[in-house]
Amino acid sequence: MSRKRIHNLLPEDRPREKLLAKGPGFLKDKELLAILLGKGTKDQDVLALAEKLIPVIDKKGLCLTADDLTSFKGVGTAKAATILSAIEFSRRRIKPEGYKIKSPEDLFPHIRQYADRKQEYFLCTSINGANEIMNIRVVSIGLVNSTQVHPREVFANPLMDRASAVIFAHNHPSGDLTPSNNDIQITMQLMEAGKILGIRVLDHLIFNQKEYFSFQERSVVDGLK
Repeated sequence: MSRKRIHNLLPEDRPREKLLAKGPGFLKDKELLAILLGKGTKDQDVLALAEKLIPVIDKKGLCLTADDLTSFKGVGTAKAATILSAIEFSRRRIKPEGYKIKSPEDLFPHIRQYADRKQEYFLCTSINGANEIMNIRVVSIGLVNSTQVHPREVFANPLMDRASAVIFAHNHPSGDLTPSNNDIQITMQLMEAGKILGIRVLDHLIFNQKEYFSFQERSVVDGLK
């Protein structure tokens, strides 16, 4: 299905106009990024450019550099500087670090933005001894309906954070929250790795844009608490 370019959209469906009329919460990530980019190129609409950039931004997180962005045609130093400034400005003011997690519902607002991805994103949240968020990171980006994770990659950053516990999460692009056999097996494998490393696995969430499925709440596997 062909994508409509911005100039072919109805005025109320264009990112800037939609934001002003409804608020930023109604925009998809690519629409928010398109506003920062301003425009695309002669051969590439700004929404298409934004969609290409999002996986890189998700993967690099706060380690994103200007070179990561300017490697894409249509992104010069000015656009890269705008994006990096926006990320840093937000990081200094609106950040999950220190937010206390009492139930899976408390984490959901901090990960829901990944729900509309076309591939599965596997996330790992580092938790300190006071049950506060230390960091949320993308560990891997998979195929349409699966992502491959390895304990070495999953626990590398929590070890660096000196985390006491972790919560895993991943989106299901289909919207169906039913855990697959692979989801269950991976959770059990990671729990065993966590025991060896002295890092508790508190939960594993599967989520879409509206709701989540908690392995801990549904007692999918033993030992989550």
